Amino acid sequence: MKVDYIALSVPIFFILIGIELFYDFYKKLKYYRFNDSISNLSQGIGSQVTGLFMKTALFFGYKYIFENWKLFEIPDTIWTWIILFIGVDFFYYWFHRMSHQVNALWAAHIVHHQSEEYNLTVALRQSWFQSWFAWIFYLPLALIGFDPLMFVTLSAFNTLYQFWIHTRTIKSMGFLEYILNTPSHHRVHHGSNPKYIDKNHAGTLIIWDILFGTFQKEEQEVYYGITIPLASWNPVWANVHYWAELWSTAKKTDNLKDKVKIFIMPPGWFPEKLGGFKPAPEIDVDKYQKFDSSYSSQIFFYVFFQFIIALIAASLLLFLYFKLETYALVFASALTIFTLLSCGALLENKLWVKHFEYLRILLGILGLYLFKDLAIFNTLAISLVVVQIISAIWFYLLQNKINNAPKISSV
Repeated sequence: MKVDYIALSVPIFFILIGIELFYDFYKKLKYYRFNDSISNLSQGIGSQVTGLFMKTALFFGYKYIFENWKLFEIPDTIWTWIILFIGVDFFYYWFHRMSHQVNALWAAHIVHHQSEEYNLTVALRQSWFQSWFAWIFYLPLALIGFDPLMFVTLSAFNTLYQFWIHTRTIKSMGFLEYILNTPSHHRVHHGSNPKYIDKNHAGTLIIWDILFGTFQKEEQEVYYGITIPLASWNPVWANVHYWAELWSTAKKTDNLKDKVKIFIMPPGWFPEKLGGFKPAPEIDVDKYQKFDSSYSSQIFFYVFFQFIIALIAASLLLFLYFKLETYALVFASALTIFTLLSCGALLENKLWVKHFEYLRILLGILGLYLFKDLAIFNTLAISLVVVQIISAIWFYLLQNKINNAPKISSV
């Protein structure tokens, strides 16, 4: 049986986020902002929801290579697990490194780097499309003959390890800094400072960066985010904006060769006609300012309520998706994404959210009809009805709060 260790770890993730958030409040560190954290967590929810449609295909891609083309019969021993752990980490390094050096791959991976904060919610800020190609880098392990379930298990734990290193509360780990990927090393990786860009691609072991020349020690203060800030809390735009930039640049080129190179060259590459390579700019400390937005306390509580609903919906999908018909899975997933999209728009005070939110609530009510024949409906129907009614009334009362909202302190 294939166990989804990442889905099972979600409660632990939120417990640890809560602990770090409490510490942040206690020490007055200001590592968290409400809008940024909601954006990060929305990306994580969206990644898990969209991943439901690819999980089986990706697993069977590895499994097909293993069953038909494997070169060796490898016994299930402790040494096999150790060697596979090292192999998974090694290929993760190259997948991660290439995701920073090929524009088409960076277009997906960029999502993880967009936050201008650095806390445990950033660990959950994941691309909705990266998993669709990441598995290809691991196929040599299937060809060698490593069992698919062993691979899935160790790949999941490689991902889980990386959760805790997204923190500023741990400064240095002594001699472990020479072996493991640590918070200090990974802070460097998330830096937009020119000296930190494309450094420390490790998953678990930092030795790969040391061996292949991509290691950088944390020295000067790290400024987080990407070189051209996203400046949006829109989770859909976050996943497609760089594709839009690449497409726009490709249309400005004169020949097919340059159009193709736009997608396969490193970020910052442009043809000579468009000015050639553009390196990352130095951080202007005096003018540096994080993207932020104003919203009322009423909007704060409404967004928080809707986010909790989206989180619950996504959690149910992760554990019950195999019981749903395709149409039901698509509808429930889309409604969850729409809820996250609405949260982002409300935090940005977008005018179109007034109409969009009513449409989303209407779709939620329609969903009650579509799911009426499912066994789970009997236990959730009343709750769903109440949520939609509360949302409709609450949002109606919020109409005059969406624009010209007074600024409140972000968490």
